[in-house]
Amino acid sequence: MPSAGEAWRDCFKAFYIHKFRAVLGKNRLIFPGEKVLLAWSGGPSSSSMVWQVLEGLSPDSAKRLRFVPGVVYIDEGAACRQSLEDRAKTLVEVKLILQTVGFPWHIVALEEVFSLPLSVLRYFAQEPTGTKGAYKAAVDSFLQQQHAPAQGAEQLSQPGTQDPQSPAGPPTAAQTEAQLPTAAQTEALSRLFDSVKTLTAKEELLQTLRTHLILHVARTHGYSKVMTGDSCTRLAIKLMTSLALGRGAFLAWDTGFSDERHGDVVVVRPMRDHTLKEVAFYNRLFGVPSVFTPAIDTKAPEKASIHRLMEAFMLRLQAQFPSTVSTVYRTSEKLVKAPRDSSAGVLPGPRCLLCMCTLDIDTADSATAFGAQTSHLSQTQPPTPPAEALTAPCCSAGVGRAQGCCRGAGPCGREDPRAHIIEQLCYGCRVNLKDLVSRLWPCVGDEGSPSAPGGEEAGGHWLSFVLCSPSPMLALLQPSLDALPPYILAEAQLRRQRAWVSQEIQEYLVEDSDDEAHTGES
Repeated sequence: MPSAGEAWRDCFKAFYIHKFRAVLGKNRLIFPGEKVLLAWSGGPSSSSMVWQVLEGLSPDSAKRLRFVPGVVYIDEGAACRQSLEDRAKTLVEVKLILQTVGFPWHIVALEEVFSLPLSVLRYFAQEPTGTKGAYKAAVDSFLQQQHAPAQGAEQLSQPGTQDPQSPAGPPTAAQTEAQLPTAAQTEALSRLFDSVKTLTAKEELLQTLRTHLILHVARTHGYSKVMTGDSCTRLAIKLMTSLALGRGAFLAWDTGFSDERHGDVVVVRPMRDHTLKEVAFYNRLFGVPSVFTPAIDTKAPEKASIHRLMEAFMLRLQAQFPSTVSTVYRTSEKLVKAPRDSSAGVLPGPRCLLCMCTLDIDTADSATAFGAQTSHLSQTQPPTPPAEALTAPCCSAGVGRAQGCCRGAGPCGREDPRAHIIEQLCYGCRVNLKDLVSRLWPCVGDEGSPSAPGGEEAGGHWLSFVLCSPSPMLALLQPSLDALPPYILAEAQLRRQRAWVSQEIQEYLVEDSDDEAHTGES
């Protein structure tokens, strides 16, 4: 007869596994045979998630999971100021655990954001999944294929259906390691994070770049779903933090079970019903391996960032009132994702350049802070340059602009480049972008003064931009966006050019009247 301790252990394991399976079964977003990418950071929650998937795919499992998993690990050592030796030791531990798990894995260095394509910031429409009966039909079809004699051997050889106790084989073609980042990439990443003043903005920037990398890996290798290990406690803290950061309009996407902002790749959070205490108990009792890596806020004081302050506040309140986390978490389940004045199935309007959420722009309601900023950016006209500045080149080379752009032939190079990027961001991302360190150019062009952005050849362009600004001293104090990854700057420039072209040809477009539309339908 089992002892009381063993009975409690078995009961807790069954309860823990049931919560994980119930979340997936209730939402029915992951279809049989679908490729799912597990975003593993090495921490307790994501490690427990990987272990739940591993046990769910074992032959001994009562109700086996039917998707094909893969694991991605992002090496963030450069952003956390780790030495090359410490990063190498961490990667050795990471590879050992990934080889034990036996799933296809991908290790990506954070420096690879400087080589991402523009497609990372594009929205690709998701293929329709059909009615509610489509999931049941897919399950029945999968079970028929699984029990077919001709498919038996093939099913056993698929990745992710291996016995957890069996040793993992050699790396396959699907297992890719991070290419050693170049010194220039590491320096560029360090310069990017050094240019951010506050720890709050650094954490938000790190989260954005991490999401872009995971999205790129998922699209490159054919994964249609991404699993993250966000626990109930972490999501409750994230909800309160997002409210403080001005991201209240996107709480349903940031904390919900599914996040469809990217279209073809959906982010799901199957650990959202587990608290941090439950995760810690499970990992301790059943020996779930994890890797400790210092984060960007490691050893930071409580008031160093909004994230740290909100985390300390929530955990302290949870210690005194045990229902705090569950109350905040249940509130997030009631949030609706439908944007304002948009019907289902219709692609929303413009999206944020960084977080990819739909811009909640309401120019008519300028009473809000976001509406006031948007109205100000849209109504601001480029300053009239002085006569002596017109002789200086105003357009940067290689962009493809005409020489007469300052006279209305295209987007003007003397306009503030920050304004064109800021107007493509949501309110929360705008606030974070303002925390870039300001660079002071006291006397551009004088001997012994700092060189202008872009080198000496761009000195004339920078000087003409300063002369054309309403306040030259304000222009000299503007933060520099040169440290941002190239794909972000290129996408911002491309969106701006498309908007300008669309505005120029708007008067030549012929729209169908209501009578013609009804005639065409009949």
